This record gives sequence, structure tokens and C-alpha cells, in this order.
Amino acid sequence: MTELESQPLHFQTISQIVRQTKSGALSAERLTQYMLDRITSRDETLKSYVRVLNESALQQARALDDMQRRGDRLGALHGVPIAIKDLLFTQGVETASGTRVMADFVPDYDATVVSRLREAGAVIIGKTQLTEGAFGAHHPSIDPPKNPWNTAYWPGVSSSGSGAAVAAGLAFGALGSDTGGSIRFPSASCGLVGLKPTYGRVSRYGAFALAHSLDHIGPMTRSVEDAARMLGVIAGADANDSSALDVPVPNYLQFLQGSLRNTRIGVDWSYVREGVAPEIVATVERACQQFEASGVQIKEVTMPSEYRLLVDGWGVTCAVECAQAHADLYPAHKALYGPVLAGLLEMGRAVASSEYQALQVLRDTFRAKLDRLFEDVDVMIFPNMTGPVPTVAQMDSVVAEDDSRAAFINFTAPSDYSGHPTLTLPAGLDAQGLPLSFQLMGKSLHEQQLITLGSAYEHVQGTMPHPPD
Repeated sequence: MTELESQPLHFQTISQIVRQTKSGALSAERLTQYMLDRITSRDETLKSYVRVLNESALQQARALDDMQRRGDRLGALHGVPIAIKDLLFTQGVETASGTRVMADFVPDYDATVVSRLREAGAVIIGKTQLTEGAFGAHHPSIDPPKNPWNTAYWPGVSSSGSGAAVAAGLAFGALGSDTGGSIRFPSASCGLVGLKPTYGRVSRYGAFALAHSLDHIGPMTRSVEDAARMLGVIAGADANDSSALDVPVPNYLQFLQGSLRNTRIGVDWSYVREGVAPEIVATVERACQQFEASGVQIKEVTMPSEYRLLVDGWGVTCAVECAQAHADLYPAHKALYGPVLAGLLEMGRAVASSEYQALQVLRDTFRAKLDRLFEDVDVMIFPNMTGPVPTVAQMDSVVAEDDSRAAFINFTAPSDYSGHPTLTLPAGLDAQGLPLSFQLMGKSLHEQQLITLGSAYEHVQGTMPHPPD
């Protein structure tokens, strides 16, 4: 049995699928119809999609098959069904951003990342559900996505639908966004690779903002190679986004087999261990041991202490910028908002500008200290969360309490403030059969080093199992 025949089609990697579509062994139309049928049969339970694009997806797939018959150049994602978070604009298709207030909003253009996926041959198969406005809770009228490993457990936020769809084999990859951990939480909870790029590495044009200075867009996939492939497609300068960095985009796939020689991973054990469940600490310890066995040097470092104040202040920064993003909608249409997002917006409208600006100064100090730390190490390693994947009920309590919410983003908010890239890696299953994970944080614009390390870890760790099908 070949590698491609050894697992169901829907759980194969993007790279496996591309080899089949480009060789002609699998047509884009046949693959798309297969995935649409699977979504129909499975997503009534999982609720990962807010909108499945049946007709347009099949039209895209047929056009791609026509290109192949003509002998046209085929893109890096030729024929691959990809899902996108429903805060990314899609021309002529509703983009609700998890809200009721925007339920009828139909953009007249595609987000830059959506255009780039199409140009690379991806089939946009559907738009995934998210929390209201990409904040901490789903709108009360929405039945939230379910974790395919166990529906009683949290699928992560805010890219909850993207995580559930990819983990369940309802898409081969998805785009998420990360403002306080929203690529990393669903990737960790659903057993996926999640790549949060450097701030500005990927254009945010055509993405409805949660907090413009914190928002990052990146891929969520089932392998490091797939994340590298997707990042290579969506990254790069954009004249429509002044924050998009005008720097060359490397071929990230070339770094999958990169050398680990002289690579140094920094770890602040007090940061990793303080208030963290033993099984999560043990996951990071095992990862360090595996990296050491591969020739990587593990070096103890100290996380800049400003991270604590930034974690505590994240809600202030997010609230002020979110209120700016919703200024045309709130409070004019307050009745259409759920209580969690409305509470954030009220907070943002009340925050003194001096408090917001003080956090901006603090983030600059923190970023500068992190950059100096990265003169001594190449990458840092942390957990994603302080404990194992929580139940839905446990997370309802966290969302309701400001103190609990701040503690929960202890390992995610700092790099959203600093803009450094991170890579979330699945690390097997815990005693309850739920995913374990950890994250690596790299130097700005050094995603390729994260990809090299992630690929090496993946090779040693072995293939992550899939949820019950």
C-alpha cells in the first residue's frame, strides 16, 4: 500500500493532495465534491462552517481542471479545498465575522489572503465559524463549533471553526487569525499545526479587525510542511496594507530539511512552570529532550518581565482598538450584540487614552528586550495554555471572569504584542485522549527557522493521530 493509500483521502496532507492533483491522479472537481459530501454528512454535528460555498467551489474546481488540461502553470495549492475564517472578506459572499450585526454584509472585494489562495489554485470551500467579532465568546444565537476529539471539550477561540474543520477532515487547511491566541488555542485544542507569522508578514487587508495592532493572519494545518506551503502563498507586501512588510518571501518549503547545527532554544523554566499543570510542563520538558537529542542546545533564559503587565493589559489594548473597528456599528446597533463583545466595546469606549498609550510604550520596551534576548538564542519554547484542553463549561467560566481570562492568555498575548512569529506543534494525546501541544517563538521574520525545528520535531514525534472519524 502506498503512502497516499494508507489513510483516508480527507486526512491526507496538502502536499500529498497536491502531488495527486498535479499528476492527474485526482481531479480538482472530484476532490471538491468528495469534500462537500463529507461536510454535508459531518458538519451538522460539528458546526465548523458558517457557510459552505458549494456552487462556487465546484466552479473553481472545474476551472482548475480546465487549466490543467490546457497545460497551464499550476499553483502551489492546485485543487486543494481550503477553508477561511469568516472575518476575511469574500467578494459577493456574506462575511459576518461571527456577529449578527454584520450578518448581511457582502464585501465587493476579496481579502488579499483570499485572492492569493485563489491565485495559488486553492478551492475556497467554505467560511468557518468564529466567536463574535473574533473575541472571547460566540454570539448567543450561534451554535458554536464542536471539538472533533470530544464535543464536551473546548475547540479553541476565536478560530474555532477553522480548527474543528481541519482536524475533522472537512478541509485540508484553513486560515485563522490571532490577536490573543486565536490561531494557537484552536490548534492546541484540536491537535493541529498553527503558524502565527511575524506581524506584517501577511497582509490584513480585507480582514475585519478585532484589534488592528495585534491581529495576525496565518495557516492552520495538519503538518508543518502544509503550514509552510500555505504561508509561502499568503505572505508578502501589499500596497493596500501599510503594515504589510515589503521584504522578500523565502521558499519556506526549502527549510523543511534545514540543519539544526548550532541552533539554540531558550527556555525560562519559571515562566513555563509557574501556575501550569504538571502534564503541560512535562510536555515542554519532553520536547526539549527531543530537541536536545537532535543536536539542539537548550539554554535557560529569562523572559522580559514586562510580559506580565502586557498580559494584564491586553484587554485594554484590545478593547480600545475593537471599539474603533466597530465605531460605525456600536452603540447604534447595540441590541444585535452579545453580552461579551458588548462588554468589551463598552470598556474600550471608557478607557483613558493615557492608559492605552502607556501599554503601547510598554510593548515597545518588551519588544526591544525580546530582540536582545534573541541575540543569545534562536527560538524560545513555551506551552500554549496553562492546563490541558478544558471543557466547554470550564471555558464559559474563564470568559466570564477578567482575572481568569488574563491568566489564560499568559503564553499567547505577549507575542501578539511583540509581533514575533510562533509555531504551535501537536505533541500527542493526554490520558483523556485529547491533544497535547507546545509552541515555539522565533525572531521576527524568521519563520523559516520555526519550520526547520517544527519539521525536525514532527519527524521524531511521528504522525499526529486523527480524531475519531
